[in-house]
Amino acid sequence: MAVKGIGPSSSAPKSALARLSYALSAVCGAIAATMIVCSVLITCQMIFVRSVLNKSTIWQTEAVVYLMIGATLLGLPYVQRLRGHVSVDLLPVMLPPVLRRGLIALTLVTSIAVIAVMLFYGYEQWHVAWERNWRSDTVWGVRLWIPYLALPVGFTVFLLQLVVDLIGLLSGKDTSLEPEAHG
Repeated sequence: MAVKGIGPSSSAPKSALARLSYALSAVCGAIAATMIVCSVLITCQMIFVRSVLNKSTIWQTEAVVYLMIGATLLGLPYVQRLRGHVSVDLLPVMLPPVLRRGLIALTLVTSIAVIAVMLFYGYEQWHVAWERNWRSDTVWGVRLWIPYLALPVGFTVFLLQLVVDLIGLLSGKDTSLEPEAHG
C-alpha cells in the first residue's frame, strides 16, 4: 500500500517500462545519497586539513561542488518517483476531478518537453567535454566529462520517470499524482 503523495499508488508497477523506471530511479537515488555523504566527508576532511593541520587544499572544494551538483541531477528521478517535489495544490484541489487530471497531464507534458530539451543540451555538453578531453582550469584539472555525465544520465532517467507517470495518469493506474480534495 502506498501512502498518498509518497509514491506510486500500486505496490508493484505493472509494465516493464514502469519497473525499469522505478529500478533506475532507485539506483540514481542511492548514488545521489552516496554522493551527498561523500561531499560531507570531504568537507569535514577539508576543514580538518585547513583548520587543524594549517595546510592548503587542492581538490576538495571542486570535488564537493561536482558531487553536490551531480547528486541533485541524479536525485531528480528518485524524488519524482517518491512524489517528493514541492507542489502547490491550491488550484488543483478546487477543480473537478476531470479538470484536475487534465491539469496534471498538462504539467507532465510540459515537464517532459522541458526535460527533453535539457537532456539534449546536457548530452551535447557532456559529449563535447568527452570528445575534446576538456579539463577544469584548476590545479586538480579534473576531466570534465566525468562530472558532466550527471547531466545526460540524470535527465534521461528523470524523463523516463515523467513518461511513466504520464502513462500511469492517463491509464488511471496511478493516482498518486492527484492531490486529495479537501472538503
